[in-house]
Amino acid sequence: MATHVKKSYRFALRSAFFITVFSSLVLFGLLWFFETLNLILLGVFAVSTFVSSLIVLQMRIEKFIYRRIKKIYDDVALLESTSLTSGPITTDMKTLTAEIEKFAKDKRIEIDTLKIREAYRKDFLGNVSHELKTPLFTVQGYILTLLDGAMEDKNIRKKYLQRASKGVERLIYIVKDLDMITKLEVGDLNLERVDFDIIELIENVFDLFEMKAAKKKIVLTFDMEYKDPIMVYADRDKIQQVLTNLLVNSIKYGQENGTTEVSVENLIKNKVIVRVTDNGEGIAANHIPRLFERFYRVDKSGSRAEGGSGLGLSIVKHIMEAHGEKIYVESAEGVGSEFSFTLERSHS
Repeated sequence: MATHVKKSYRFALRSAFFITVFSSLVLFGLLWFFETLNLILLGVFAVSTFVSSLIVLQMRIEKFIYRRIKKIYDDVALLESTSLTSGPITTDMKTLTAEIEKFAKDKRIEIDTLKIREAYRKDFLGNVSHELKTPLFTVQGYILTLLDGAMEDKNIRKKYLQRASKGVERLIYIVKDLDMITKLEVGDLNLERVDFDIIELIENVFDLFEMKAAKKKIVLTFDMEYKDPIMVYADRDKIQQVLTNLLVNSIKYGQENGTTEVSVENLIKNKVIVRVTDNGEGIAANHIPRLFERFYRVDKSGSRAEGGSGLGLSIVKHIMEAHGEKIYVESAEGVGSEFSFTLERSHS
């Protein structure tokens, strides 16, 4: 594709003007020195000098500079850059310099982004491999032990099959979460927004995890008695998943005889904010910026012992973003954590 050149005459005009002024001053000085000053002659000389200088300079610029600039653009076009070659080429040096600098800056940003993505890809693949490897090897170990002769013992057979089943369940859990987060990231998960009572939904989630919390002597409670329903407009199932993930984490990392408290407050602009607060272990400040990354774990060893896919908070973040809402976290070690997210109030 031929590159269109937008020529600039600024340099030639300015240069011709300076040459004309300098030459005219020299001629004026000579005429004045020899006492033959002729203003008409001086004017004709100035005009002819300006025109001839302009023509000669422009021709030389086109021959040596424009062609080289066009070659630069043609070479850059090989990089399939649309930012530099989408419009006509300018040969004004100031504009050209600005365009080249912008192009270089954009390319640096693009390269840095690619490096970050590559590092993220390697990290992600390593995490997926590690998360799948643990339950796979566990299941394989139990099955191989049974095949080696332990199957004959009914008690051992039942115990090992139950443990292998738990390993398979964790694999299914991880794969489901990976499928969910992939759909969320590519925008392939349709939200079914409805009006529902967020207080009722929280109570249902409390009921689901009441026994799990009781094992650690953790109380699930509201910050106050909500007599009236608080209607919101969102995907009920997805918000239940958000609450589930936040409560499970709160129980998992909560202190024995602790409390997990949920509150719902009105905000301006027809919004409510749901807060899940606990008095558990808390999170160090350096971990908070990465909490919502896939497979990121604060406790690299202990958290795996607790189970889970390592994708819970990442899924929470993507669900809230799919709703066009925000999620926040505040935490201090030894004090506790508070996760909060906004929802749109029901229009009815």
